[in-house]
Amino acid sequence: MARVAFLGLGVMGFPMAGHLAAKGHEVTVYNRSPAKAAAWVEKHGGKSAATPREAAAGAEFVMSCVGNDDDLRAVCLGEDGAFAGMEKGAVFVDHTTVSAQVTRELSAEADRLGLGFIDAPVSGGQAGAENGVLSVMCGGDDATYARAEPVIDAYARVCKLLGDSGSGQIAKMMNQICIAGLVQGLAEALAFGQKAGMDGRAVVEVISQGAAGSWQMQNRHATMLDDRFDFGFAVDWMRKDLGICLKTADEIGASLPVTALVDQFYKEVQQMGGNRWDTSALIKRLTR
Repeated sequence: MARVAFLGLGVMGFPMAGHLAAKGHEVTVYNRSPAKAAAWVEKHGGKSAATPREAAAGAEFVMSCVGNDDDLRAVCLGEDGAFAGMEKGAVFVDHTTVSAQVTRELSAEADRLGLGFIDAPVSGGQAGAENGVLSVMCGGDDATYARAEPVIDAYARVCKLLGDSGSGQIAKMMNQICIAGLVQGLAEALAFGQKAGMDGRAVVEVISQGAAGSWQMQNRHATMLDDRFDFGFAVDWMRKDLGICLKTADEIGASLPVTALVDQFYKEVQQMGGNRWDTSALIKRLTR
């Protein structure tokens, strides 16, 4: 078992760190609000630390799951950052969805300090984190990944190295691009069916077994039809992710017309007060 630090105890990080403790790893946690760290220790044992540096001291692996590029820089760099507390040879594994640019920047700094770095964004949402069945997309070098993968396995259904530094983040962008189109298509189909007087649940029972089937259809159609969105992956976070996708597309010369359109639809949902609604709330702009 390994000595592990986990930085960031939001809806994803809290259960992910819990799975590490349940697997027998020695876990120290850090969270920007100390009360959340105290609650984690009360539930799972282990220890909490006042700064990322203190949490990382003596850890073989440091995992992070924070908010955005700036949050990640803040927990990694500076006098109280994790890099300052890590010993040479330790590995930093970042599960945050951020830009490939900040990933490569931090990976280079980690390398300069003699640290390993793996970008490892996840897919599967809060339920996937709670059930320990996340899909983990990784970037980095083979040797560092081989060391980190058995630790990541505590909360992963699938974990794969997809290329060098930043590749995990590019894969996560591809994931979010796919989800955006799928959710919009499902929202349109269900809203269309309602207007046509169809029983949406009955229709989904049939079409989900064919070529139209998807995770979104299986897991979100019922709550969409019930107008219930107080759970899941928040619209604000999806817009953050799609913003990264669109910026990267501009940088590499890729075209994302559907993604750009769905991003604007999510903006409309935000204007309806749906910042914290689940991403399936796209249907609300079609049924209001």
